[in-house]
Amino acid sequence: MPPTYPKDRFDHLPHSLDRVGAHRAPGKKGRHWVAFWWALGATAVLIGLGVFGMASLNNKLNIAIPGLSSSSATDTAAATDAATGVPAAVATVDPGLTVTVLNGTKGTGIAKDVGDLLSAAGWTVGALSNASTEDVTKTTVYYADATLEGAARGVAASLPGATVLLATDFATSGADLTVVVGSDFVPSTTPTS
Repeated sequence: MPPTYPKDRFDHLPHSLDRVGAHRAPGKKGRHWVAFWWALGATAVLIGLGVFGMASLNNKLNIAIPGLSSSSATDTAAATDAATGVPAAVATVDPGLTVTVLNGTKGTGIAKDVGDLLSAAGWTVGALSNASTEDVTKTTVYYADATLEGAARGVAASLPGATVLLATDFATSGADLTVVVGSDFVPSTTPTS
């Protein structure tokens, strides 16, 4: 029979203590969730950085708002065309295309003045109206089809200082080209007979 030893302090441990080995206490509840949340956060940050990086590398990240910063978008497109050697479309006048003129300023009669100017240059002017905003600063010719770039440049040539912008903002207007007149447009002061 095995020898019996006198009882000491180690024989009086509580039974609810689930120890493994001589010095291990039970783990705290929920400590595994901390690692899960850190991993989830790191994954979200890496995905966000990857999407932003790929969009930047592919030049698909365009923060310019059409109509508000169209000059920088046009300048960027012109610089890209010049850098890649792609010639810009030649400005043409095509009376078969319709042009809608929208007044983007607080002035009155601006759309009619621009319509008269374009009609005199050989363009077929459709609707004359006010734009949805009155704080447009730069006169812009919008075209939705890349094949109309030459015509858009032709309209812009009739309006000193106007820029062109390939955008679908006015694609459903029924006109081939849309001019949004900005505060940079100076109406003609010469009287017409």
